[in-house]
Amino acid sequence: MADSPARPVAAIVVAIAALVAGVLIRAVLLPTPGLTGDLDVFVLWTHGIAVNGLPHAYDQNLSFPPVMAYIWGVLAAIEPAFKTVTDSSDPAIRALMKTPASLADLGLAALVAFTLRDRPWWAAIGAAAVLLHPAVIDISAWWGQYESIYMLSALAAVLCAVRGRNGAAAALLAVALMTKPQVLPFLLPFAAWFWATGGWRGLVRAGLIGLAVVVLLWLPFIPAGGPANYLKNLAEYQGDIFNILSLRAWNLWWLVQSLFAGGGFVADDQAFLGPVTLRHVGFLVTGILEIVVAVAILRDPRPRTLVLGLAAATLVAFCFLTSMHERYAYGALVFLMLLIPEARVRWLGVAFGVVFTLNLLAAVPPTPAIGELLPVDGWLGIVGSIAMLAITVVCLLSLRPSDGPAAAPLAAPLAPQG
Repeated sequence: MADSPARPVAAIVVAIAALVAGVLIRAVLLPTPGLTGDLDVFVLWTHGIAVNGLPHAYDQNLSFPPVMAYIWGVLAAIEPAFKTVTDSSDPAIRALMKTPASLADLGLAALVAFTLRDRPWWAAIGAAAVLLHPAVIDISAWWGQYESIYMLSALAAVLCAVRGRNGAAAALLAVALMTKPQVLPFLLPFAAWFWATGGWRGLVRAGLIGLAVVVLLWLPFIPAGGPANYLKNLAEYQGDIFNILSLRAWNLWWLVQSLFAGGGFVADDQAFLGPVTLRHVGFLVTGILEIVVAVAILRDPRPRTLVLGLAAATLVAFCFLTSMHERYAYGALVFLMLLIPEARVRWLGVAFGVVFTLNLLAAVPPTPAIGELLPVDGWLGIVGSIAMLAITVVCLLSLRPSDGPAAAPLAAPLAPQG
């Protein structure tokens, strides 16, 4: 889509209109109940921080790394009611708990627009897509989940990396990882990028910077045993509470549950071949495909390959790891926004966005009518899972080099760094 000199003004108008609409939609949804169970837990954790202090946040069964503890600590500091409130029954408390993620939505839209700024219409379309995408709105403003927060740091890391600032990228990637564990699939693609653009010294330097940021973020919690408690909490959630093949995520394991267990949940730690469990199979397949992504980035270290590789890594983890929730493919939605000027990736993003949104609506229907129309199990879940697997395969195949002009502005190679 070419931009004439007169068109940037119209593109800016579209972006402003999308911003206004996005803010209004979020303002309406912020006080709504959302995912009440999760919001109740988040409020209870914030209450614990308000009463016992930030360093003792992990005396609770908190399952998030320290960045989220800091955010909840800020909420506890600005709202005295958290000293007594222990659930999300108050609409004002719900709105406050959801605000950080909705603000991160705005940040994501700004970063996408900034990346595509040389093509004003695509910048406006990308920003509008983030602000008005039903999946983004559902997860942040309605559900009250925090995917947008870790993606804000991860996207900023991408933008630093493609501009040759690998040190800053490593620091921001560490911040993202310390926000939610769903960032783990990003590590190998970034490691391949650091190596390809900076050699082994660049990889080591990036690793040391990231490690320093991780340690710095954990410092206030170390005296109270925060890191150890967090790992214990994570093991409990992964091994006991959510040890399910698929938690309503349309992926390979949802197909297994649908076809062989009648749609019921199946534990992922049951041995089926000696000591081997389906969880082990998920780790193996995911690891192999993550290496495929890393090799593609090593062989073709261009910004396009990094961005597409991160989307592919996210989809690989979503489709082949067990214990996936329906929202854990969120990263792919954001990464693909950066490549919308490229027709093939644009249509891939549209297809993924439709399937992902249907999965979210089917897993947590906003109304009973939608629940009846979009049952998460049965034929719709089977078709949706097959579609998600196909999209993942296409994304992996799209990692092959593309030198056409439609891939700009993320197609040009960078000079190797010292």
